[in-house]
Amino acid sequence: MIGITYDLRDEYLAEGYTVEETAEFDRADTIDSIDKTLQDLGYTTCRIGNIKSLTKRLATGERWDIVFNIAEGMKGFGRESQVPAILDAYGIPYTFSDPLVLSLTLHKGMTKHIIRDLGIPTPDFALVERECDIEKITIPLPLFAKPVAEGTSKGITAASKITSRQELVHLCRSLLSTFHQPVLVERYLPGREFTVGIVGTGEDTVSIGVMEVHLNEHAENEVYSYTNKEYCEELVEYRLANDPMAEMARETALAAWRGLGCRDAGRVDLRADDHGIPHFLEINPLAGLHPTHSDLPIICTLAGLSYHRLINMIIDSALKRLHESSTNAKRLESPLFPHHFSHLSRYNGNKPSH
Repeated sequence: MIGITYDLRDEYLAEGYTVEETAEFDRADTIDSIDKTLQDLGYTTCRIGNIKSLTKRLATGERWDIVFNIAEGMKGFGRESQVPAILDAYGIPYTFSDPLVLSLTLHKGMTKHIIRDLGIPTPDFALVERECDIEKITIPLPLFAKPVAEGTSKGITAASKITSRQELVHLCRSLLSTFHQPVLVERYLPGREFTVGIVGTGEDTVSIGVMEVHLNEHAENEVYSYTNKEYCEELVEYRLANDPMAEMARETALAAWRGLGCRDAGRVDLRADDHGIPHFLEINPLAGLHPTHSDLPIICTLAGLSYHRLINMIIDSALKRLHESSTNAKRLESPLFPHHFSHLSRYNGNKPSH
């Protein structure tokens, strides 16, 4: 049986949280789509819900063969790692990355330190933890600022591109006050923007497509902002890219994915500098999975891969990891696993056929 862990947006809205505070949480139709797809693939499923529901059900003795985890968590730099950490403690396997990776990659500043040490291009950056840190920034203008540990472009607006010291001070103060976390300040990159869809783990990792983000005339200019992403159907045009710059973006994304130890599926966001070199911006190892609204499924659609195929590839990647792990040998006795091992050879590092 496959359990499904998630944070349902409507539940948090009902508790009084705002639309922006719940921006990363899943809509009901996302959970419906994942659940139905897993059942279509032949699995028995169980909707678990958020971390509080998970802990209650574990306390009553419930267990699952594997958990399809997309829970984002609510508070702290470790919020995305909370559900996986609990599942690790109970010896229950799950999809996507482990607590170490999810904690690291949520903090964009810490991630960029490692990316830079790996020799992967990323814009120069500074971290503003207090107002007094603003005056220490020496990176040349223009700059770009955003909260250090948010997703779905929360905190990003047209004002995120900074062209003066006055704008820098004003924006950093505003973000510190609003999000109660450090602000990441980077050199602004003027080039093309890409997001790369990835499936797999380690040597088996492949890119399923490189998508370029094009903002239309009604969108907020020059930034893939919260508003542009939330209303992408009206404000953004997505195109599959396969020219030389896009191929450079693909290779950079794969190097980042493998270097950080991400698993099963996710996305890497990049933007080119004024010399046409794609730079790593951030990585999402727990990407949204709404069939038509989230970037990763959109990439699949553009690449000719169905939503069913994407979910199947994610599950197959997780099962292959478990099959290869001697520490999970006992769990391989479950009838869940033998049925699907015959399909794993399709994902041996080669790009899946469309």
